[in-house]
Amino acid sequence: MELNQLTAQLQAVANPDDAKAMKAYMKNQFEFLGVKTPVRRKIAKAFFKSQADSHLDWDFVRQAWKVPYRELQYAALDYLDSKKKLLQPEDLPRLKRLAQSKSWWDTIDFLDRLVGSVIYRFPETQKIILDWSRDEDFWLRRLAIDHQLLRKEETNTELLEQILLNNLGQTEFFINKAIGWALRDYSKTNPDWVRDFIQKHGKEMAALSIREGSKYLLKKQQAK
Repeated sequence: MELNQLTAQLQAVANPDDAKAMKAYMKNQFEFLGVKTPVRRKIAKAFFKSQADSHLDWDFVRQAWKVPYRELQYAALDYLDSKKKLLQPEDLPRLKRLAQSKSWWDTIDFLDRLVGSVIYRFPETQKIILDWSRDEDFWLRRLAIDHQLLRKEETNTELLEQILLNNLGQTEFFINKAIGWALRDYSKTNPDWVRDFIQKHGKEMAALSIREGSKYLLKKQQAK
C-alpha cells in the first residue's frame, strides 16, 4: 500500500487548531496533523478498501510508525485491526516492537486488543505474554495486564491472576491503573472472583487499583 496517498488524504483535511489540542492532550509527546478519529477512520477505511489485499502488509505498518504524525500510527493500528484474524504467533515480535516504539497509553491500549486476539487463538503463546508481564518495560507489562479486556466468560482466570500477581507492589501509575481496569472489567462477569482477589491481595495492591477494580462491586452492593 502507498502510505503517501493516505498521508496526503489526511493532510487535506487537517485542522491546525485541532492539532494543537490533540498534541496537548497527549502531553506534547507527539506531533498531530489535526484529524479527529471519526474523520480519520472514514478516510482510512476507504483507503484500505481501495488497496484491498488478502495478505497483511507489514511494510505499510512499519512505514506508518516512522511518520512523525500520530494519526498515521493510529491508521496503522486500524489497519491491523481490520486484518486481526490474519495475525499469527510469529507476528508477536512485530507487535512487541510497535509497543516499544513511540510508546504511550493510546497505542498500548489498542495493541493490547491485537495481542489479546493472538493469545486467545493460540494458547501456546501464553508463555510469551507471561514473559511480557515481567518485562522491565512497563508499557509491555501494561499491555499484558489488559490483553484479556472484554473477554468476559472466556477470560483465562489463571493467566489473569498470574499476570496481576507479577505486577503488584508497583508505584507506576500506568501499571496500577491497568490492574484496576482489568479487575473492573472482569467484575462485570465474575464479581466473586474479583472480590476474592482483592481480599487476598489487597495489602499488596495500590489504592488506585483497588478503587478502580471495586467500582462495579460497590455499585452492586449499593443496589441491593
